[in-house]
Amino acid sequence: MELSPLKTEEKDESKLYRSISEVSELVGVKPHVLRYWETQFGMLRPKKNRAGNRMYRPDEVKMLLSIKELLYHRRFTIAGARRRLLDERKDDAPQQLDLAVTELAERKLLVHEIKTELKQLLGRLRGREAFRS
Repeated sequence: MELSPLKTEEKDESKLYRSISEVSELVGVKPHVLRYWETQFGMLRPKKNRAGNRMYRPDEVKMLLSIKELLYHRRFTIAGARRRLLDERKDDAPQQLDLAVTELAERKLLVHEIKTELKQLLGRLRGREAFRS
């Protein structure tokens, strides 16, 4: 059985929703922090599935990465980060620094997807070696 890298790539890119555990790992904060941020940032409203589990879209993941950048790296208060994000939404042309935060969020999302795919490939390769032994 030959694996096609295009199929796995399409599968990862077509993933419209991510669970809170995936997003927690990607953003680098615990799930309870993500739930708390939901209460503090009104624009952050992930959908919930039938079981009531949060399902995050790519734009929400980018917003979470931006929130983390503002709070942890730039040392904004929650109120300050909220104002910054609201101002960004009002302005059609984002400022140069805000653009850098968005680019950073996109890079982190891409790196996470690459790591996930590499882990899957490693697991498949290990499975093949066990089968050959």
